[in-house]
Amino acid sequence: MKYLYIALCVAGVAVPYYFFAPFVLEHGLNISLFMHQLMPTPVSSFFGADVVVSSVALWAFIAYERRKRPVRLWWLCIIANLAVGVSLALPLFLLLRHSSERAN
Repeated sequence: MKYLYIALCVAGVAVPYYFFAPFVLEHGLNISLFMHQLMPTPVSSFFGADVVVSSVALWAFIAYERRKRPVRLWWLCIIANLAVGVSLALPLFLLLRHSSERAN
């Protein structure tokens, strides 16, 4: 499972940034333009809302799991979620949880 989680972490960074990097290179971190392009149609709004809800669910999952057993470096998952998204944060948390279980 460790190698699967690592592969998913790599994909979780590479795939979203494949689409985001050209925007940043062309427009910089123009948040106003980003939001304008993110939410212009009901379908894109659906995906944006799905990511926000998934992020909240992930944060709740992390909090719950941390109460059951210690997970080292769990806070990296919050940073990963904010910097990339659920596509990196979830497999990273599963990797850290898996590593913590194997260390104990």
